[in-house]
Amino acid sequence: MTFLRCTLLSIGLLPALAAGLAQQTASKPVPAAVPAAKPSAATPIARPAAAPYTAHPANVSPSYIIGAADSLQITVWQEPNLSVAQPVRPDGKISMPLVGDITAAGFTPMQLAANITTRLKQFVTNPVVDVTVMAVNSKQVFMIGEINHVGPVNITPGMTILQAIATAGGLTPYANKKKIYILRGEPGHQQKIPFDYTRAVSKGDMQGIALVPGDTIVVP
Repeated sequence: MTFLRCTLLSIGLLPALAAGLAQQTASKPVPAAVPAAKPSAATPIARPAAAPYTAHPANVSPSYIIGAADSLQITVWQEPNLSVAQPVRPDGKISMPLVGDITAAGFTPMQLAANITTRLKQFVTNPVVDVTVMAVNSKQVFMIGEINHVGPVNITPGMTILQAIATAGGLTPYANKKKIYILRGEPGHQQKIPFDYTRAVSKGDMQGIALVPGDTIVVP
């Protein structure tokens, strides 16, 4: 009887013990979620690296003659301190470390590279030099008068007056198409070459007038 009474007493106390445990569990504080740290002004934010800008060389033939205002890249292999990128000065020259002033205008890129190589041999053992034309600015003609875009126009070998007019945006409605002319030569000794735009367009005459650097196209 005593054993049965103790057993019944234990069973009767089970609900109270369970309730007490549940109350203790509920009373414990639940740790709050820690918010993610916000980047401060002093914290650098990683960004993808930008692709480096790469200049593209001009599309010129090996026989191209360098002129004033052309932009050149001179590279001396394994000698970054001697490699330079610069325009040709109005006097036709460029400047390089060790070499100093050297004439570039009037030479092809290969001829200029050979000249620089010869001059560098007294400073560098077996120098390897490459000359690249990055921009052609010396081969221009000038458009004035009744043209949509007055000013210089870069020309390519064999470019005709019709092509230059088209490159400059064409003629204005007030242009005298039959009285266009080209001024060629040094000031004071210029040759005047007439050009009939209307006839050239309608019959294809005179399209073979190839321009040369320094020409001035006058549209009255």
